[in-house]
Amino acid sequence: MTTENHPREPRLLPWAGQDGKPCYVISEGRGPVTDLADGLEEMQLSMAVQLLDHSRAALSREQPPERAELLFITNRLTESLSDAVRVADSRGRRLP
Repeated sequence: MTTENHPREPRLLPWAGQDGKPCYVISEGRGPVTDLADGLEEMQLSMAVQLLDHSRAALSREQPPERAELLFITNRLTESLSDAVRVADSRGRRLP
């Protein structure tokens, strides 16, 4: 989208609005909302790496994880993968 009023396509933000609907911001690439989004994306990706390390360690133990731990890991991995996909989608939309 390239017009005088909206020089860029809206940026998909790394959080959802009410009812899980996506949130967007239109900006020139800098500003408080953009900076907040950048920081949150960085945190989400960092947490995903830590969770992946934890999951690998739990699954490589001699004694397999208990059902409750597997359920916890599965739920956190699902959340983390959802965040990572949203970040990838947002960043992919901003590629030239």
